[in-house]
Amino acid sequence: MRLGIIGLPQSGKTTIFNALTRGHQPLTTSGGRFEVHTGVVDVPDVRVDRLSEMFKPKKTIYAKVTYADIAGLEGSQSAVSGQLLNILTQMDGLLHVVRCFEDANVPHPAGSVNPLRDIATMDAELLLNDLIAVERKLERLAEERKKGGGREKSVIDREAVLFERFKVTLGHETPLREIDITAEEEKTLSGFGFLTRKPMLVLLNLHEGQEMPPVEYPHTHSNLAALQGKLEMELAQLAPEDVEVFMQEYGITELGLARVIRLSHDLLGLISFFTVGPDEVRAWTLRGGSSAYDAAGEIHTDLQKGFIRAEVIPYAELLSLGGLNEAKTKGRLRLEGKEYIVHDGEIVHIRFNV
Repeated sequence: MRLGIIGLPQSGKTTIFNALTRGHQPLTTSGGRFEVHTGVVDVPDVRVDRLSEMFKPKKTIYAKVTYADIAGLEGSQSAVSGQLLNILTQMDGLLHVVRCFEDANVPHPAGSVNPLRDIATMDAELLLNDLIAVERKLERLAEERKKGGGREKSVIDREAVLFERFKVTLGHETPLREIDITAEEEKTLSGFGFLTRKPMLVLLNLHEGQEMPPVEYPHTHSNLAALQGKLEMELAQLAPEDVEVFMQEYGITELGLARVIRLSHDLLGLISFFTVGPDEVRAWTLRGGSSAYDAAGEIHTDLQKGFIRAEVIPYAELLSLGGLNEAKTKGRLRLEGKEYIVHDGEIVHIRFNV
């Protein structure tokens, strides 16, 4: 699961990247050069912590999020370069860093700090890129229809209807993630990485102590959050014991970056299920609505090939019973088949035979 960090120049993208990944990338601007830095982080999850305390495993593994700090998107409202577009289309979602802080030493390229304007500018950039791609596709479909001799006319017509709908939507300055897509239409779009179809987390980058401004982002498959970027970056680069002292001194129960990482995970419609035991407690990631058969394949292809049944119990129920042995003794482990839909927070063990 990968999220691309984008934003206008001087918005603090690398600061946020360093905070989220505990990285040390230099904060100097790239001068418009194309650069990508990646970092993998654990998704904080108190359920994993509690399960680890219960089973005392040799290894504890959390769900992961990969962040990519992407330089080169300047908000010029022109087509995104091919190299940059290739990277952006590979992302599962986008994290748009929006500058809300004043800093005389780092002037805003537009001359003033205005988060609503900057959000609109970036959205316009992404919308324009998708519109160009849609119009090119419609031109190719029209040419294909004229030539004939290739695909069935009915198939071409169906695609034309879909892309005309996209064109109208983008023309109204509405991102494509607002449109409901059928499973069949999804197959048609498999080769396209439309940027406005990707889930979007808008992250307001604040100064230390700055209150969140009155900004809304009322789009589906999107979310809005705020982070004191510079402070969180400095804390992320401290030793854990120093961070704990700081949090105790100021009465902080959780760093803001932990919430942003969880929002990143939830943004993509993902759930976590767990496997537990003395060797390992692990969080696995699945798309919401996935089956026990899908869960088996996430763990290992052999489990999927030899799938017999899934032993399932919700996290809270396992915790209340005190462990797997107690759950088995009381007959609380459910046996489910391939089609069972796995829910967030369930412990799932696969019975298989290869």
